[in-house]
Amino acid sequence: MPTAAGLYYAQFDEGHKDEPPVILIHGAGSNHLVWPAEIRRLSGQRVMAVDLPGHGRSEGKAQQSISAYANHLFEFLADLGLYQAIFVGHSMGGAIALELAVCHPSHVAGLGLISTGAYLGIDQAFLENLSNPVTVPNALHNFKNKAFGPQTRPALAERCMQTLKETRSSILYGDWRACAEFDLREMVTRIEAPAWVIAASDDQVTPIAYAHFLAGRIPAARLQIIPGAGHMVILEQPALVARGLQQFLTAVSATRFAAARVRLPSTAPVNTFQKKEIS
Repeated sequence: MPTAAGLYYAQFDEGHKDEPPVILIHGAGSNHLVWPAEIRRLSGQRVMAVDLPGHGRSEGKAQQSISAYANHLFEFLADLGLYQAIFVGHSMGGAIALELAVCHPSHVAGLGLISTGAYLGIDQAFLENLSNPVTVPNALHNFKNKAFGPQTRPALAERCMQTLKETRSSILYGDWRACAEFDLREMVTRIEAPAWVIAASDDQVTPIAYAHFLAGRIPAARLQIIPGAGHMVILEQPALVARGLQQFLTAVSATRFAAARVRLPSTAPVNTFQKKEIS
């Protein structure tokens, strides 16, 4: 069972060793299995789907802040002997990726930000329900009602919710409290790494405005909107997410290759990561 810095990770290894690996960071109360095979097994890429501390098969205790999770992932990177990675996060995982880009910029080669924001706006009543084991089922029921698009098959939604139901209530509360206290709205303009921001048109947990904010503030960002999906877009439309991610990684690789070459003077440099919306 591969581990680094006490964190379990599942690895798909098709990428070149000289290229930064892709590290997938799951959301609140979840684990690496939330990532479908289409995303965990990207052709020609080295992908590591990690379990955060206290989640899934990882050791230790769940953290109480986004910055603590980010620091643990920085230790994970160091323990593997890696200098850089492309961090791809869903929801809380996206917040962790943003924190890494702000606090450890030289170690972030790229960002994949899925159903997330620089601020996550957690409802206080929802958080209070999570704080009491008796009312946790109510909180999860409310989350289920908001987390999926109208076209989602009930069986798919139930499989996703089963993972949350099996997670200790203290972890659920700690994760969502960390999300509630997270706010990088004044700092995201500092991010220099290329970013791929993906939003779902029917996301009621992290509204599409959060994605527009990120795409408008991160200098080298592109935005992709997937219609008809909700907050759990990685499960609802995994093929579309994987395709967008693969295109982004190809662009990042091409930019890195171009930067490594000796360039001739150019009067019209091209910015690979011009902001654009992909519908």
